[in-house]
Amino acid sequence: MTILDRILDDTRTLVARRKAEVSVADLETRPAFSTPTRPFAEAVCREDPSTGSGQALAVITEIKKASPSQGVIRSDFNPVEIAGQYERGGAAALSVLTEPLHFQGSLDILAAVRTATDLPILRKDFIVDEYQLVEARAYGADAVLLIAAALEPSELHDLHDAATDLGLACLVELHDEAELETIDLDRVQVLGVNNRDLRTFEVNVERAPRVLADVPKHIVRVAESGLKTAPDLALLRRRGIDAVLIGETFMRAPDPGAALATLRHHTARLLEDQPV
Repeated sequence: MTILDRILDDTRTLVARRKAEVSVADLETRPAFSTPTRPFAEAVCREDPSTGSGQALAVITEIKKASPSQGVIRSDFNPVEIAGQYERGGAAALSVLTEPLHFQGSLDILAAVRTATDLPILRKDFIVDEYQLVEARAYGADAVLLIAAALEPSELHDLHDAATDLGLACLVELHDEAELETIDLDRVQVLGVNNRDLRTFEVNVERAPRVLADVPKHIVRVAESGLKTAPDLALLRRRGIDAVLIGETFMRAPDPGAALATLRHHTARLLEDQPV
């Protein structure tokens, strides 16, 4: 059994338990469920506000305490404080881990972050059931992650439709070119490639630009995982990547927002020297 298989099995068990404890009707009574969502796709494909050009690389910053491969990443974990630091540091959007067993996340963290920021929020979890989409909406998410490797093509299609009906944007995540052939690119607004193989958790930062090289121009292209340096980010932008999702690099910094601001500044300088 791979790491992904184990996480998916645990997720299905947890979802079944939560469905028995909290009904969809109860979730729909939460105030966030009826609050308009914030535009995630637009936020992660923005122009540089200082120049009006398309040079800027949007950064989706992640709030997570732990991971299966690294264990606890940040022991002094204050999600609300981190969200504020990220917003001040220039994040385009936030990604909040809600998977509890392997990443020590929770829906309560998502709800707390919702009250602390004006940025769009992505619920990052292993979505396998429409019930989780209702949870995401009820706890304040604006978008959800849909992982192609975790779903059959028909499941991905149905969950994408259900999320759209709820007003949620979708970041559809791939890992290789074969998965690219299984999705309807006309329906996808935001497409990401995880540089980390979820079966082995090994990282290859060249994966995202390779897989996304020929996708239609209307799709926002996101590179995820294993990204640490300004040269890497500038190279990704020059190779057509619109946004990056970074978690561990910032979570290990004393001030995640300051680390973000510094990385954005150095990346912008490199892109000025060699424009897209």
